[in-house]
Amino acid sequence: MTRQTHFNNPLLLGFDELASILDSVGKGASEGYPPYNIEHVGTDVIRISLAVAGFTTDDLEVIHEGNQLSVKGKVPAQDKEREYLHRGIAARQFLRKFVLADNMEVVDAYLENGLLNLDVKKPKPEEHRKVITIR
Repeated sequence: MTRQTHFNNPLLLGFDELASILDSVGKGASEGYPPYNIEHVGTDVIRISLAVAGFTTDDLEVIHEGNQLSVKGKVPAQDKEREYLHRGIAARQFLRKFVLADNMEVVDAYLENGLLNLDVKKPKPEEHRKVITIR
């Protein structure tokens, strides 16, 4: 059975990859850990803030590959001397993925007050016009 999408329209040429990107985003949307915010900080910068209490910079890995931004958290090393009566702060491994538009780049990453902040810069759109010669 062939799945029908709006991208099957014959007037939308070269958007095949966009359908698969939307599928992958939909699959990861149900995962709720770690919670995150996305906000505008300036005209062309977006900040992604992930709540990563209990993680250090050594426990976190941020990779920007192609159009995908991945944030991976490894389980922090346990302090053997601690004895918890209640442990409500989650410290489990995670993998959170974000799909970025073409030419977006991560310009800053810092850990502050239990939040991993990633600043992503949006490129200025280039307008181009080309007259095609008919032969």
